[in-house]
Amino acid sequence: MSRYKDQPLDLSGISTYPLDSRPSKVTAADFAKSVSPESTLKDFLGSLPNILAARELKELAGLIRNARERGRAVIAGLGGHIIKTGMGPILIDLMKRGYITAFAMNGSAMIHDFEIALVGATSEDVDASLGSGAFGMADETGRLINAATIAGARDNVGMGEAVGRLLHAMHPPGGKVSLLQSAHAAATPITVHVAIGTDIVHIHPSADGAAIGQTSYNDFRLLCSLVRGLNDGGVYLNLGSAVILPEVFLKTVTVVRNLGFELGGFATANFDFIQHYRPLTNVVRRPVAGTGRGFSFTGHHELLISLLAAAILIDE
Repeated sequence: MSRYKDQPLDLSGISTYPLDSRPSKVTAADFAKSVSPESTLKDFLGSLPNILAARELKELAGLIRNARERGRAVIAGLGGHIIKTGMGPILIDLMKRGYITAFAMNGSAMIHDFEIALVGATSEDVDASLGSGAFGMADETGRLINAATIAGARDNVGMGEAVGRLLHAMHPPGGKVSLLQSAHAAATPITVHVAIGTDIVHIHPSADGAAIGQTSYNDFRLLCSLVRGLNDGGVYLNLGSAVILPEVFLKTVTVVRNLGFELGGFATANFDFIQHYRPLTNVVRRPVAGTGRGFSFTGHHELLISLLAAAILIDE
């Protein structure tokens, strides 16, 4: 006999209901399907479960296809890791097919893309070079990007267009897999958004702070103009930028709305291997609150972006 005053509650009077009468979030019809060695890519995508991220990835792909059909903007914002994981050719292909209408880069993405275009390689070993002070000191990277930026300020164009046109004029060996060069050739807008001091080109003697500020500010204003095209069916993708582009995107949204332009009914998505505060808040939640759809996908860019592209193109 227990010495406690309170005794275990008698559950014999509990009410129950038939299992098949209950609304359930998961059904067997939504489960994944196996594939065979002879299966096509379409078979594979169709085999994914209609659950959580797999369902949402297919939903996002459908929204991007719909945006192209309706002539709405699809803007891809890129961090440097997107270029370093080899996603440039995938994004170029989507651009050429009309599924991406503009790009926004942080300074890291611009630099990695530029180096790929110039010599077909990028991403130095920081640990090996920092101790000697050699980190970031590749001559061509600093000299040519800074020269392009100065020329862009002189001609009143943005940093993305300025660097893209330089590559286009140079015809470097890796130009075909360069977003900057390919976007310039296609007259697809590509903007670059930097914080002075964050990028290696800022520590070169050729850097011009006024030119960097002017061209990046020009690109901010251009991105504001492009964001207007998201209204009623557009899509904004934040691919691998944890700080700069989420902050920039949020400011473009408020500028567009402040100037009286309609901006609602669009979708946003964040792709990263860690979900950070700013992308979730400034891309996935705040801009579409009460008016659109926000997605967040967690995983490696080299897998997720390839899957998204396949899901977009599979019914072409």
